[in-house]
Amino acid sequence: MKKHRDLIVSPFDLLTDEIVFAILDRLNDDALAKKSFSLACKSFYTIESLHRRALRPLRSELVTRLLKRYRFISHLDLSLCPCVEDGTLFRVAAETQSRLRSIDLSKSRFFTHAGLSSLVAMCAGLVEIDLSNRTELSDSAAAVLAQAKNLERLRLARCKMITDMGIGCLAVGCRKLRLVCLKWCLRVSDLGVGLIAMKCKEIRSLDLSYLPITEKCLSPILQLEHLEDLVLEGCPGIDDDGLATLKHSCNSIKMLNLSKCQNVSHVGLSHLTNGAEHLQQLILAYGPAVTADMAKCLHYSSGLQSIKLDGCSVTTSGIKAIGSWLASLEELSLSKCSGVSDESLSFLVQTHKELRKLDITCCRKITYASIDSITNSCTSLASLRMESCSFISKDAFTLIGRCCQFLEELDVTDNEIDDEGLKSISRCSKLLTLKLGICLNITDDGLTHVANGCPKLKELDLYRSSGITDAGIAAIAHGCPTLEMINIAYNDKITDRSLISLSKCLMLKALEIRGCHSVSSVGLSAIAMGCRQLMVLDIKKCVNINDNGMIPLAQFSQNLKEGFVSFAADKLVILFSYRCRALGPCQHKPATEHDYLTLGGFDP
Repeated sequence: MKKHRDLIVSPFDLLTDEIVFAILDRLNDDALAKKSFSLACKSFYTIESLHRRALRPLRSELVTRLLKRYRFISHLDLSLCPCVEDGTLFRVAAETQSRLRSIDLSKSRFFTHAGLSSLVAMCAGLVEIDLSNRTELSDSAAAVLAQAKNLERLRLARCKMITDMGIGCLAVGCRKLRLVCLKWCLRVSDLGVGLIAMKCKEIRSLDLSYLPITEKCLSPILQLEHLEDLVLEGCPGIDDDGLATLKHSCNSIKMLNLSKCQNVSHVGLSHLTNGAEHLQQLILAYGPAVTADMAKCLHYSSGLQSIKLDGCSVTTSGIKAIGSWLASLEELSLSKCSGVSDESLSFLVQTHKELRKLDITCCRKITYASIDSITNSCTSLASLRMESCSFISKDAFTLIGRCCQFLEELDVTDNEIDDEGLKSISRCSKLLTLKLGICLNITDDGLTHVANGCPKLKELDLYRSSGITDAGIAAIAHGCPTLEMINIAYNDKITDRSLISLSKCLMLKALEIRGCHSVSSVGLSAIAMGCRQLMVLDIKKCVNINDNGMIPLAQFSQNLKEGFVSFAADKLVILFSYRCRALGPCQHKPATEHDYLTLGGFDP
C-alpha cells in the first residue's frame, strides 16, 4: 500500500512552468489571488517567486529579504517606503545588479548621491528612474546619474536644487534618454534645456512645466526628430514675440500642453503648431480667451483628436469656429469655461458627432437644449461629465439613457436628476463610473434601477445625496458585485446595514463614510472582514466608531494605504499595535484629531 501511495501524483505536478507562468500572468491585477496561489504548496511558492518581475514593498526594512526571494525582479517601486537610506540602495543594487530595469524613489527620502552611485555602478541595465520630489538632491546627484549610459526615462519633478550644470552632465552622459520630466526644477533655465535638446536626440517626451525658460530653448527642442509630447504648462517666459522668431516647427509632435501660458495668444500658437502634421492632443487650459482667431489657426490640423480648454473664457464665435474644423474630435473639455451657451455647444456637437469624451462641468448657462443636441448627435459617447450644470432640468437626464447607451462614465454631481433620470440611465449597461453627489432628488428607487441595469459599475459617488438609505445601498451591493469605490459621506440615513451589505463586495478598494453618524464599529468590522482589498478608508466624524471597530480593521485590512480618521490618540494606538509591522519610521509621531494615516506613518 505504501508503494501505491508513493505513485500518486498531483495533477499540478504535470503542468510545465510555462503553463503555470501563463496562469500567473492572468492574476497580475489581483494581488490577493497571487498571494493565495503562492501559499497553495511549496512548488507554487517557488514558481511564483521565479515569475514575479515587479515589486512594491510596504517598507524599506523588507526590501533585502524580498529581493532574496524574488531573484528576477526588474521593476522596483519604493514609493511606499519614505525612509530609504544609502545602505538600502546599496543592497538593492547588490541583489538585482544588471537585472534591475526601473526604480521609483519618488516618495523616498534620506538617500544621497552616494546611494545613487551604487545603483548606477552595479545596475548597468537601468533604463528608468523616478527621483521626483527629492528637493535636496543637487548637481552632484545629477552627475552620478550621468554615468547611467542606458537610461531612457528620467523624472526629476520638484528637484529644485538641480541647476543647468547638473542637467548638462545628464545631457552629455545619458544620450539614450527618451522621456525627461523637469517640472518645477526652478534652477534650470534655457541653457540646461537647450543642452538636453541638443545632446539627447532620441527624446520622445519632454515636460518643462513651470520652468523659467523662454523661446531661446524652443528652437533646439523643435528640431528633435522624434519628439511626440511637449509640456510647457505655466511657463510665463514664453510669449508671442518669442514664438514669432522660431524658424523651425516639429512635425512629429502629437501632444502639446500650453496650459496657464497667459502670454501666448493665437499668434504664438500658430507659430508653434505650424507644420505639426501629427498633432493629436492640444491642452490650452486656463489660458487666453478662445476666440474665432484662436480656433481658426487650428482649422487645418486634420489629425487633432482631443482639445482641452478648461477654465478658458470662450466666445460663441470661437466655439463655432471649432465646430468648423476639418478634424473629427474624439475628446473635448470645456470644464469651467465661461461663455458656453446652448447655441454654440449645439452647433459644435452637431459637427463633431464622433465625440467619445465630453466635459461640460460648471457650464452654468446651458439648458435642456444642449443635452438634447448632445444626446442626439454624439450617440457614441463613452464619458460625459456635467457637474453643476444648474440650469438643466430633470427631464433632460432621461435623454442620456435613451440615446447614449455606450456610456462608461457619467458625472451628474450637483444636478436636478431624479429617479426617472436614473431609470433611464440604467439602460447604460456598460457604465463603470457614476457620480451622483449632492443630487437631492434621487431615492432608493432610482438607485435600484441602476443596480439592476449596470452590473459592471465599479465607482459610485453618493456624497451628500440625502435621499439614499440602507435599502438603496443594499441594492447596489447585490447588483454590482465588482464595485471598487463608493462614497456615501454625510448621510445620516446610512447605518451599519449599509456597511454589512457592502462587505459582500469583495473587490471594494475605497470606502468614504465621513460624517455618517449612524454607522458604528459593527459595520466597520464587517467591512474589515469582508473587503480584504480595501486600500482607502475615510471614517472622519463617524462618532460611533470606537476601539472595537479599529481592531478588526488592523487585523484584516492588510492592503490599507490611506486612512482619514478623527479619533482621540488612544483609539489609534490600537491600530498601531496591530499594524506596527507595516508602519514606517514615523509610527511614534503623536496622533491629533485630524491626522492623515498612511503605511509610512503620519504625514502632517
